[in-house]
Amino acid sequence: MRQERNNIFENIDWVLVFLFITLVGFGWLNIYAASKTEEDVELLSFSTKYGKQLIFICCTIPLIIIILFFNSKFYEKYASIFYIISIFCLLLLFPFGKEINGAKSWFNFGVLGLQPSEFVKACTALAVAKLLSDRQYNLKLIKNQIKVFIIIFTPAVLITLQPDAGSALIYLTFFFVLNREGLTLSYMIWGSILIFLFILTIFFGYFPVLLVLLALITITVIYAIYKRGQRFVRFNWHKIVMIYIITILFTFGTNIIYNDVFKQHHRDRFEVLLGLKIDIKNIGYNSHQSELTISSGGWTGKGFLKGDITKGDFVPEQHTDYIFSTVGEEWGFLGSSLVIILFMLMLYRIIYLSETHSNKFGRIYGYSVASILFFHIIVNIGMVIGLLPTVGIPLPFFSYGGSSLWGFTVLLFIFIRFDAHKNYDW
Repeated sequence: MRQERNNIFENIDWVLVFLFITLVGFGWLNIYAASKTEEDVELLSFSTKYGKQLIFICCTIPLIIIILFFNSKFYEKYASIFYIISIFCLLLLFPFGKEINGAKSWFNFGVLGLQPSEFVKACTALAVAKLLSDRQYNLKLIKNQIKVFIIIFTPAVLITLQPDAGSALIYLTFFFVLNREGLTLSYMIWGSILIFLFILTIFFGYFPVLLVLLALITITVIYAIYKRGQRFVRFNWHKIVMIYIITILFTFGTNIIYNDVFKQHHRDRFEVLLGLKIDIKNIGYNSHQSELTISSGGWTGKGFLKGDITKGDFVPEQHTDYIFSTVGEEWGFLGSSLVIILFMLMLYRIIYLSETHSNKFGRIYGYSVASILFFHIIVNIGMVIGLLPTVGIPLPFFSYGGSSLWGFTVLLFIFIRFDAHKNYDW
């Protein structure tokens, strides 16, 4: 094995770089289409959304060079320090953060705002990779699972308290990484069951769901006793009692959380999504307009800068969370499919390269990057086409915003740095 050389561009995976440039470039074109007015003329100007985004894109160049400049060992050695600093930044938001749309998620620096949660994802991925790459670390031990859960959910809790529940959901994607590294599937299975029960409770109400669950448990217990015959005395009654208690607590807890913890606009979004409420003028307006915008594009789209719904500014926040609706209107089904294909190629490439890593740290970090990007893509596009509730999650490399673009750039290019020197001694 050879030592790393000083050429920062040596062995870089240009396929990933090409996909990155293509997505960022196409994303900017759609931001331009979504925010351009007849009076706008300057490209590099903070007075327009597309102008600011172009400046943000230009700033990614020195950012990428800085990321590639550092030795691969640097990110592994100081992963814990990066994580601690990121948590400290989240804590500083509470006394010093600027409140935007009801959430203290931003630091304000004059004309520039910075959202720390966009960078914490990369720091958390580094910390998780650092912990799990320890040769003595056995993920099947409960105490070790608790350690990694603390690392994952500490930033999630702090982000939820801002409050920014959408960004906090991202941290659930680390369970894909943990599963790849040996965590039992039971966590994901039970998590899926609980989410399903949560939705059923919202849809039907907690009392009917509780009755059905208790009936199913009772029938299962009676059947088990019948099969055991005279051995029922040795039946694990304490476990059965615990199942009853957990079921009752969960359904009542869901009811309390939904009615007393969730804000009204959160409840409205779930109810609109589940068809319990039709409200295309208020809470369901964004999703409804987004669906109309996408469907109006047909197979081939109306053409660049020819989207009349986009020009009419009928979709609120179209340049940010709803940017994919611009793609649908102006580039049609074919253009939308191409964007999704490009994203899937990027995810496939990251996973493929991660599996070729002999270094466990690089593999775990790579899977973290792929999982985070996958969640963002699925949730954002699902939200825009009306399959998921609006949660305020940007589309990677597409949505307007410097913090979002730089955060994803840092996340991706740290992995590219690892991959470029995976055959060298760390």
